[in-house]
Amino acid sequence: MTNEHPNVSLLKQLDPGNMAAAKDLFAEDVVFHYFNPNLPDLQGDHVGLDGIRSFFEAIGQKSRGTFKVEPVSITAVGDDLVVVQSRNTLTIQDRFVAVDVVVVWRVLDGRIVEVWDIVSSRAAEGSDAAQ
Repeated sequence: MTNEHPNVSLLKQLDPGNMAAAKDLFAEDVVFHYFNPNLPDLQGDHVGLDGIRSFFEAIGQKSRGTFKVEPVSITAVGDDLVVVQSRNTLTIQDRFVAVDVVVVWRVLDGRIVEVWDIVSSRAAEGSDAAQ
């Protein structure tokens, strides 16, 4: 039996819906890089816990609370990187969207210092009523 990598354990504590509880997981100057051509107003670098919290609040508002992250896999890479694959779902403008996402987390000294959120360019879409 192998022990879980400490950075994987750290990420499992993160709840995007409760960023206030996650303040000890992040470095003060953490940077969250986000690029998604379908949500251009959310693109860019979100700095600090307040910036990341604002990002998740905005995506929650845009999706009217339907945004969900469904983890598929989590893999530690070396001493400071963790790669998370997820299937994210949300409804925007009455359209259900499911998208594959890879998020690369860089952790130093037990704190998240940088995040790259990489969204697939192809999303499965359908009507909200079909879901």
